[in-house]
Amino acid sequence: MTSQSEMPLVALGSTRLLPLVTIERIADAVPLARALVDGGLATIEVALRTPVAAAAIKEILRHVPDAKVVAGNILTPHDLAIAIHAGAHFAVSPIATPALLDAAVRCPLPFIPGIATPSELMGVITKGFHVVKFFPSMAFGGPEALRAMQAPFPHARFLPTGGTSESELDAWFALTNVVAVGGSWLAPSEDVRAGAWDKIRSRAAAAVARLPG
Repeated sequence: MTSQSEMPLVALGSTRLLPLVTIERIADAVPLARALVDGGLATIEVALRTPVAAAAIKEILRHVPDAKVVAGNILTPHDLAIAIHAGAHFAVSPIATPALLDAAVRCPLPFIPGIATPSELMGVITKGFHVVKFFPSMAFGGPEALRAMQAPFPHARFLPTGGTSESELDAWFALTNVVAVGGSWLAPSEDVRAGAWDKIRSRAAAAVARLPG
């Protein structure tokens, strides 16, 4: 059986960029997902921040079969249950409370908790989680912070998000402990509201073209 520490890596697969999207209108879910998939980003994090988020996950899974959908902004055990019911492939959180970690340990869904400091990282490692979201990454030191964590935490792997942009991709991917980079810059809310699908598709393709080989 795949362990808790391995499940997120299996779920991420070859993903290197994880667009974080906030969907306010259910009608935007499918065209947004299609634009990202067509741009080369098939794994999409849908933040559970709006009343339609869970329904948006279901719509994407139903109509965009090439998409892998992540439930993001998981804050409580109830959010984990919502993610499972929606059919998400895995779940990501910006936090790592004891209640959430305990629920995630019992949950069949691959889960990536969030940390910002070495002490928080040690807390999730003791629960069996070795793949973590580094959030808010730029406010807490950016790539240099993860460079400093490489030696004391050699088995930890990171998904930095929070203030990230295309300009730091080279610095993030120069680090061996970074498995993927996430961010809302790939599909900003203003473009989603405007239905600027071609713009989102082009931005995704440009970011993919910058990924290391």
